[in-house]
Amino acid sequence: MKFQISMHINPAVLDALTDEERAAIGDGHGRFMRELKESGELIFTQALADPSQAAVVSVRDGRPVVTDGPFLEAKEYLGGFYLVDCESKERAIELAARIPDAAIEGLGIEVRQVMFADGQLEA
Repeated sequence: MKFQISMHINPAVLDALTDEERAAIGDGHGRFMRELKESGELIFTQALADPSQAAVVSVRDGRPVVTDGPFLEAKEYLGGFYLVDCESKERAIELAARIPDAAIEGLGIEVRQVMFADGQLEA
C-alpha cells in the first residue's frame, strides 16, 4: 500500500526554534530517510520551496491566469512529503510518528493513502 506522509509547516513555529533545534530536525530527517531506504519502504521524498515562490494557475475564458502563490491564505503550508510503500495504514502512521516535525507543537504530519498512481487504481 502506498501512502503520502505530508509535513505541514507553520513558519512562526520554525522561526521560534533555536539553531540547534532546526539542526536536530534536519539530522532526524536524514536518519529517517536512511532507515526507510534500508527497509525498502521509501519510494521518494521531496521538500518544497516556500509558498512565496509559488504560482497559482487557473484558466478563465480559455486563457491561463497566473497569480503569485500560495493558493490558500493560511499560516500553515505544505513543506514536503514522503511517498512510502508499506504494509498498512498503521505502519504508515508509525512511520509518520518518527518524523522529527511530529514532536514539535504547531507542526503537523498527515498520512493519506494513494488511491491512483501511474494510471492504475491502487488496491
